[in-house]
Amino acid sequence: MKPGKVTAKYKPAEDREKDLRLALYRIQQGRAHTGETKVSIAAVAREAGVSTALIHNHYPGIAETIREVIGRSCRAARDVKHQDLIEERKKNSVYRQNIEELQAKVAALGSINEVLLDELRVLKAKMNDHNVIDLAARKPHG
Repeated sequence: MKPGKVTAKYKPAEDREKDLRLALYRIQQGRAHTGETKVSIAAVAREAGVSTALIHNHYPGIAETIREVIGRSCRAARDVKHQDLIEERKKNSVYRQNIEELQAKVAALGSINEVLLDELRVLKAKMNDHNVIDLAARKPHG
C-alpha cells in the first residue's frame, strides 16, 4: 500500500441496512445520537453516518419505509388523494343537483313574478280609470 493512500472500508449491505433501520428506530424513539427528532431520509442518513444518495440509490426499501413513517409514501399519499377526490366528487354532485333545483325554482318564481307584475299593471290601469269607484274611500251611510 502506498503511503498517504486511504482505503475505504465498505460495510456489507446487510449490516448497512441494519444500521439504517436502527437509525430510523432511534429517531422514532427519541434516542437519536445526533439529536434528530423528526423522521426524514436526511435525518436517518445523518444518524447512520451515510449520505441521502446512498439510501435513495442502494436502499430504496429503507427510503420507502421512511416515507411511510412520515406519511408520504407514494402509494399511501395517492390513496389518500384518491379518497379525497371521490369525496369531493360526491359533494360536487350534490352541489350540482342543488344548483339545478334552485335554477328551476328561480325560473318558476320568475314566471310567477311576471304574472303578478302584469296583474298589477292591469289593476293600476283600472284604478286610474274615472269610471272605477274606490269603495274603501267611500264612507258608509248611516
